[in-house]
Amino acid sequence: MFARAPKKSDNTKYYEVLGVPKNASQEDLKKAYRKAAIKNHPDKGGDPEKFKELAQAYEVLSDPEKRDIYDTYGEDALKEGMGGGGGDPFDLFQSFFGGSPFGGMKAGGSSRGRRQRRGEDVIHPLKVSLEDLYNGTSKKLSLSRNVICSKCKGKGSKSGASMKCAGCQGSGVKVTIRQVGPSMIQQVQQHCNECRGSGEIINEKDRCPQCKGEKVVQDKKVLEVVVEKGMQNGQKITFAGEADEAPDMVTGDIVFVLQVKEHPRFKRKGDDLFVEHTLSLTEALCGFQFVLTHLDNRQLLIKSQPGEVIKPEQFKAIDDEGMPMYQRPFMKGKLYIHFNIDFPDSLTPEQCKTIESVLPPRPSVGLTDMELDECEETTLHDVNMEEEMRRKQSQAQEAYEEDEEHMGGPQRVQCAQQ
Repeated sequence: MFARAPKKSDNTKYYEVLGVPKNASQEDLKKAYRKAAIKNHPDKGGDPEKFKELAQAYEVLSDPEKRDIYDTYGEDALKEGMGGGGGDPFDLFQSFFGGSPFGGMKAGGSSRGRRQRRGEDVIHPLKVSLEDLYNGTSKKLSLSRNVICSKCKGKGSKSGASMKCAGCQGSGVKVTIRQVGPSMIQQVQQHCNECRGSGEIINEKDRCPQCKGEKVVQDKKVLEVVVEKGMQNGQKITFAGEADEAPDMVTGDIVFVLQVKEHPRFKRKGDDLFVEHTLSLTEALCGFQFVLTHLDNRQLLIKSQPGEVIKPEQFKAIDDEGMPMYQRPFMKGKLYIHFNIDFPDSLTPEQCKTIESVLPPRPSVGLTDMELDECEETTLHDVNMEEEMRRKQSQAQEAYEEDEEHMGGPQRVQCAQQ
């Protein structure tokens, strides 16, 4: 049965919408669409219907096959062949300009159009030290990636010819239907294994000798990753358009994600640094000084003020010795020192007398010797509170389980029928 050829209809409307003659080149069409689309974009106060007409006209005239059908048979023939539809005008605009110049448009840069499909980004973790983020550094990394074959320019064949894949009818995907339950089916879409998702088959004798018909070849590239001062854990460093190349696709990015290794001494919180230091009781009471090696190997002399007493768990801060601020490396946060006090396990009677001679006297209990003799004397012992709490929780759980056993398990309320 033969399909009836569509009758001719108006084939000048799209040229008039774009304001170009019928013999306009692709470059003329592109320039005309760019100018008119920006002028009539709804986010810039333009007419939405006019914007839609422009997108539809450019979508047809920029495709040689659709343009030929339009020039021969007009708009009605295209509607019949395309199911009466057309693409999203915003997607077309976005793919044409490579992203949205207006705040209200959809972000992304990819489109439904085949020529503007975007390749996947390649994500690499990059381990760095806290010293790297404090001082800044650069790392050279060698990566392998696919690049368009230079011999066949990504065609995959010597002649540039290819055939539509019979397995997927040129779509690059196959849809299979499987039953997942009674009266339930599932559609599964997957890459065609005959053409590897390309939608075309290249004759074996015509395959490019360099890429063997794959259209791409392996290439090694050295990237210099610059880690700036003050960068954060998880921050991304992006190399635009350096991922795997593929024909008819916008090349994705290579993205390095910083992963900071734990430092044995310094801890970072935002732009501030924290370090712990333990003082002896003598140092806490009578003064101290020590040398701290910073992340850039500078030696910092840390000392107390004369007569100053440091209390357990006390914090002290040093201005402008924290982390450099990202993109403002001459500004730094604070360095906080958290002091722990190492108390002696015991003292001799002579040491107690010596200490008592210089410290304020001990407070009196306010009782006479006779009243003290009547008090019951107790003994203190060391306790690990974490272990003590775990032991009590365990005892409580055992007691609960014993109660349930005696009660015959959980009680249930039963309703008697009258």
